[in-house]
This record gives sequence, structure tokens and C-alpha cells, in this order.
Amino acid sequence: MWIPATQASQLPVPLLDLKAQYEPLREKILEAVTRVCDSQRFILGPETQALEAELAATLGVTDAIGVSSGTDALLVALMALGIGPGDEVITPTYSFFATAGCVARLGARPVLVDIDPVTYNIDPAGVERALTPKTRAIMPVHLYGHCADMDALLRIAGGAGVPVIEDACQSIGATWHGRQAGAMGTAGCFSFFPSKNLGAFGDGGLVTTQDAALGAEIRLLRGHGAQRRYYHDRIGGNFRLDELQAAVLRVKAPHLPEWTAARRRNADQYRALFAAHGLSQVVLPVELAGAFHIYNQFVIRLPQRDAVKDYLQARGIGCEVYYPVPFHLQQCFQDLGYTPGAFPHSERAAAESLALPIYGELTEAQQGHVVSTIASFYEAARA
Repeated sequence: MWIPATQASQLPVPLLDLKAQYEPLREKILEAVTRVCDSQRFILGPETQALEAELAATLGVTDAIGVSSGTDALLVALMALGIGPGDEVITPTYSFFATAGCVARLGARPVLVDIDPVTYNIDPAGVERALTPKTRAIMPVHLYGHCADMDALLRIAGGAGVPVIEDACQSIGATWHGRQAGAMGTAGCFSFFPSKNLGAFGDGGLVTTQDAALGAEIRLLRGHGAQRRYYHDRIGGNFRLDELQAAVLRVKAPHLPEWTAARRRNADQYRALFAAHGLSQVVLPVELAGAFHIYNQFVIRLPQRDAVKDYLQARGIGCEVYYPVPFHLQQCFQDLGYTPGAFPHSERAAAESLALPIYGELTEAQQGHVVSTIASFYEAARA
């Protein structure tokens, strides 16, 4: 929808509007929080147990273990698989920091791989080249809501005899040829950070698996490795999901399909708007055949990215760069020995990509304002 410039200039478009999602659920959420407060059970109680069972059924896995964050989901999954000093874990160089950070925290080496420039996900050919006798796991990321090529990755992992840990922190509800993100590998890791498609009122996460023994080990490790209080079989951590977050998530989870559908409608609307404005220089997200994209982010690629970002933000339009520095160029990973130019697709994505608002409550008028403002930037640049 085209709106007059006088109106558009006064139309705010936040990157994410959590209040719009909260308002229709306010009473049910307050009831759930009150239920927990009245019970005075705040850690690993009935809300967490019910949420685990409900999400296991939704995601098609035999076990789902609530944990304290998406980062801790990755960490405890690696710990449960025995990853430690001297081991190598293959990950993409382009992702949120936790993907490689959790590997390094355990004394293992993140072995970095470039991305596929179309999906932003790890390049299977690069994974195959990165295998060594020290490889102990492959950890793909389903970035921005689009699954990595799990057929190729599972084939590679099977040939090497190593597990696959799916970093599905941005992709709850995404599928790859009908299979749920987080249900295809040895373990799946999810985040319930408030900005996620299914977000808590603080930090929270989930680990999924079809392996009963692995699930039991993760449950043990999330509570300092103790099956009974003060008796520790393993050195674990405090990775527990609290009851307040579980209760909130139980209210929100049944709405995830409709929120996902709204994000997908907004993605289609963006495509129509960009086409109508003739913005051929803007590269839009792609949904590969067999994939179901849930658009945790709507990430475009465009020339003069930083100037466009500043132009949008100056006009009240939220946008963000995910992620400006690949792992191989981060100061804390300089000892890995990578140099600029090592992973050109990731470096180009870091320089050109920009996330636009995509939340389900985004209006057509707001989307029109976003696209027309981008168009006005390029019109001014040509003048």
C-alpha cells in the first residue's frame, strides 16, 4: 500500500513490537504467572514438565528438555556429547556468537566454514572439506528461520561418524522436506529469548533429541550433574528453565502457527512491494524448494547498506545488521588463525545484509512505509 509522504514520515515502524503481541494474551499470561506465584514452585515444576511434553509433541521428538537459554542449550548439548579440549566442532563463521562461543568455552576448537550465499546457512561442501580426525560434531545453524541443507549435512556426518547438533535457536517451526528443525540431528537447540518467534519474558531455551540416553544426560547436566541433591555424578551447570518462563511459553506456544503464518504473509507482501517499486538492486530472502521459512528475520542485501540503515533509522524505521563481524574476524578468535578473505560469502553478507521489521502484527501501511523509504533513498542517491 502506497501512503502519502506526509503520513509516511510520521508512521513509526519498530523493528519488533512485543506489546502488540502481548496485549491480546495479557489476561491469560497474568493468570499463568499468578498460578506460579500462588504455587510458590519456581524451578523445574509442573509448568516446565508440561511445556516439555507439549513442545516435544509439537516438534515431533521423543524428548524436550527446558533449559535456561539458547546459549545454554548449545552448551549443555555439547557437554552431554563429551566435547572438550582437543576436539573440533565444525560451525559456520556467520551466526550469533553463541554458536562458536560455546565450543570455545569447553576448550574445543571451532572449525569455521563459509555460508551458502543464498540461504546464509553453512555450506555442506565446506563442511566436508573441514573434516579431520579430530572432528567430534557438526553444528549447523538454521539462520533467520530457514533450515540448513540437512540432507547433505546428515550424509556427511553419517560418513564421518559424528553427531549433528542443530542450532535451531532462530527456527522453531521451520521445516526441511517436512521434517522439523531440531528433530533431524542428534540434538536440537532452541532459544526463547523475547525477540524470537516464540519468546519468553526473559531468557529460556530447549534441547530436543530422539536419543533417550542423551536426553537423560542433558537432564542430569542441567542441574549440576546431580540426580539427587548434593550427590553429583557429573560436573554440569545451572541450566534450568524457571517456572514463570515455562508458564508464559505455555500460553504463547499454541499461537505460534498463526504468528508464523502472519510473518510469511508479511514476507510475501514485502516481495510484492519491492517488485512494485522496481528495487531490483535489493536482494530478498529465498525459500528453497522443500523448505518452510518462518522468518525470524527478514534479511535483505543491498548496496550502501550502512547509509540505508542510517536513513531508515532517522525516519523512525527499525532495522538491524545481523551480523556485522563473522567469527573469523572477531578479536577473541584471532588465535584460530583465520585471515580476512578466508570466507568471502560470510564477509559479503556481513557488509551487505539488513534485517527489516517482519513481526506478525506489522501492518500493510507500515510495510509500505519501509519499502517506499528505501526507494526514496535510492532516488535521492541518483539525483
